[in-house]
Amino acid sequence: MSKGNGQAAINITVWGENLHEFRDKRVPELYPGGMHETIAAGIRQELGGRAVVRTATLDQQDNGLGDEVLGTTDVLTWWGHIGHDQVDDKVVERVRQRVLQGMGLVVLHSAHLSKIFRSLMGTSCNLRWRSIGERELVWTVSPGHEIVRGVPAVFAIEAQEMYGEFFDIPQPDELVFISSFKGGEVFRSGCCFYRGAGRIFFFGPGDQDYPVYHHETVKRVLANAVVWAYREGGPLAAPYEIELAEEGWIESYIREPYPSATK
Repeated sequence: MSKGNGQAAINITVWGENLHEFRDKRVPELYPGGMHETIAAGIRQELGGRAVVRTATLDQQDNGLGDEVLGTTDVLTWWGHIGHDQVDDKVVERVRQRVLQGMGLVVLHSAHLSKIFRSLMGTSCNLRWRSIGERELVWTVSPGHEIVRGVPAVFAIEAQEMYGEFFDIPQPDELVFISSFKGGEVFRSGCCFYRGAGRIFFFGPGDQDYPVYHHETVKRVLANAVVWAYREGGPLAAPYEIELAEEGWIESYIREPYPSATK
C-alpha cells in the first residue's frame, strides 16, 4: 500500500494479550478499549497517513497472528504479561521466522519475558522489579539515533513500575535509553537488536497499572521505533536474500551452499 506521495505506508500490527483488561478493575479505567487500542491510537496520532495500524489479541484464532496477518505486517508491536505461556509455540515460531526475514518487532515492557523475545535473545531476559508507582527518568544515551527524533534528552514518567539491572539480555547492538529510579536503580530501557534481516527494539516503560501509553513522549518513542524497525520494501522471502542479491548470488546460493567469490 502506498501514500499519495508515492511513499509506502508501514503496515503495523499492535499485539496485546488483553487479559488484565478483564481481571483488574483499574486497567479498563486507564485504557478503555484495551491497552493495545491505546498503543495503536498513539502510533496513528504520531505517524498519520504513513501508518496502517490494526490490532490483534491472544484470544483470537492463531492468537491473532495467522499467516494472513503476519504476511501483511511490516512491524509488529508486542505487549504481554500474565499470558506468556498461553501463546502457541507454533505462533511464536511463525513470528520468529518473520522477524528473521525482516519484519520489525517492538517489544514492550513486561514482554521482556515473552516467548518470542526470549527465543530471539537466547537468554532468560529476567530482571529486577518493584511496583510502587515511582517516577522514572528516561535518559537518551544515543542522541543521533532515529528512535530519539523529537524526544528530549531526558523525560519523566511520573508513576511507573521499576525495572532494574541486572537485565539478562545479550549486549544490545545499540543502546538508546537508560532509566533511573528513586531507589537508585538504573535500567537499559531502550535496546536495539539485529536478528537476521530483522530489527528489534525493546522499550521498558509501560506497566498496566499506570497510564504510560497516554504519555505524549512515549507515543513519539513508539512511533519512531516503528519507523526504525521498518524494512523498506517489507520482509524478504527468506533471510539474508538481500545480501546475496546485491552480489548477484541468489541463484548460486540456492543451488550451492558455498558460492565462490568469482560468480
